[in-house]
Amino acid sequence: MRLCSIASGSSGNCIYAGTEATHVLVDTGISGKKVENGLHSIGLTGHDIDAILVTHEHSDHISGLGVMCRRYKIPVYATHGTLEAIKSASGLGEIPEELFHEIEADMSFTIKDLTVNPMQISHDAAQPVAYRFSYGKKKAAVCTDLGTYNDYTVECLKGMDVLLLEANHDVNMLQVGSYPYYLKQRILGNRGHLSNENSGRLLSRVLHDDLKKVVLGHLSKENNLPELAYETVRLEINMADNPYKAGDFPIQIAKRSDVSEMITF
Repeated sequence: MRLCSIASGSSGNCIYAGTEATHVLVDTGISGKKVENGLHSIGLTGHDIDAILVTHEHSDHISGLGVMCRRYKIPVYATHGTLEAIKSASGLGEIPEELFHEIEADMSFTIKDLTVNPMQISHDAAQPVAYRFSYGKKKAAVCTDLGTYNDYTVECLKGMDVLLLEANHDVNMLQVGSYPYYLKQRILGNRGHLSNENSGRLLSRVLHDDLKKVVLGHLSKENNLPELAYETVRLEINMADNPYKAGDFPIQIAKRSDVSEMITF
């Protein structure tokens, strides 16, 4: 199984997950050209993509969706609320109705030899989800755009071999930054984004001996720094009441606009 961030950040998100036989994208929130360039860099083309799994309808997750669907006739999987929001979104152009496939959180489905299991997340969108993947005994998850987490979130993310988890902002940078008050409150709220600290705290609850890689994603350009996210998450792990230390697990930062390292497991 393989996982690779093509782009991850507040300005656009697109994550590749797949096996030898199956290739899917989680979101296409960058231009169609950038999606294609990213795919080419990992040895694929748009014709190879079996599905686009949409987490929610915000533009940094769907801006390239219309282009990719029309050009390559790629099926789109999303919840009912997200599909309705996509259909009414301006700027995407028309997407053929037959490409839409409705899914539900906690109802797994298969795309060729890849099993996909959506999970609920707390975000200010119509009906957002994150995605977990399994192939044989191998498991991975892509979980961003959640303002808070609970025991359900923790249970969903246990047992992963690879986990891409949001570390969106540093609380102090956000509070003293230039964003208007309402936007700061939105990001800090329970339907906003996960801070570096909360990312580390959530991660501390799902660590296990067989976790092979952690990727921190969806970093804010204005309210975070890669080094700050990395060190804050490591600090939270080291302070947590569990037997692990941050040095026990490889942690990397997903690049904002470039393709990150391909993770094969």
